[in-house]
Amino acid sequence: MAKQETPETRTALVRRARKIYRILAQTYPDAHCELDFQSPYQLLVATVIAAQTTDVAVNKITPELFARYPTPTDLAAANPDDLERIIHSLGFFRAKTRSLLGLANALVERYHGEVPGKLTDLVTLPGVGRKTANVVLGNAFGIPGITVDTHFGRLSRRFGWTEATDPEEVEKEVGDLFPRKDWTFLSHLLIWHGRRVCFARKPACWDCSVATLCPSYGTGPTLPPEPTKPRAARKATPAAAATS
Repeated sequence: MAKQETPETRTALVRRARKIYRILAQTYPDAHCELDFQSPYQLLVATVIAAQTTDVAVNKITPELFARYPTPTDLAAANPDDLERIIHSLGFFRAKTRSLLGLANALVERYHGEVPGKLTDLVTLPGVGRKTANVVLGNAFGIPGITVDTHFGRLSRRFGWTEATDPEEVEKEVGDLFPRKDWTFLSHLLIWHGRRVCFARKPACWDCSVATLCPSYGTGPTLPPEPTKPRAARKATPAAAATS
């Protein structure tokens, strides 16, 4: 009969989780929000339109977007067709246009054109859920928050910090393992690691700085891929040489 592993105690889980945090912080000391922004308004808009696309794609179109609509008041008065043209490359542009117009109008009508700095207020805005709200609070207002995107959820489960799939439950269970002051940077660390190493389909376990602390080690390859050999030059046949 196989020996049953001793379940990890709560104290051991907290210690392991915080050690993973420290190692990832050394691995990615410059981890940060990869959306370009200069104000809470810009970050809020960029995060809303970043749904189901990449930060790189969003950063390509936001200079034109914010030059054309520098304030919520300007955005609220935007022509939908013009707005759709600017964000068309991001996908779901019609739905995102509706969200942006609704968001801008709500900011103007309810908050005098200012982005509120409270979670309870932010989540009432069109297109804004807890994930978006925590991005804005943590990065534009300096208020700690956990951003449970697909990377954060995936890594939290692989690390054995939670078994939950509901984002709010993940946020609560993981948040309980760390001091509140670390929440925003923790979010950046897991997102960066998820984008660079701990991929969804084939994590690069061989290149993981926290491999020895991860119960999911071996989900992906544990050895680096073989270097690609250059294809040998084909020798010309006499027939080919004759026709060249």
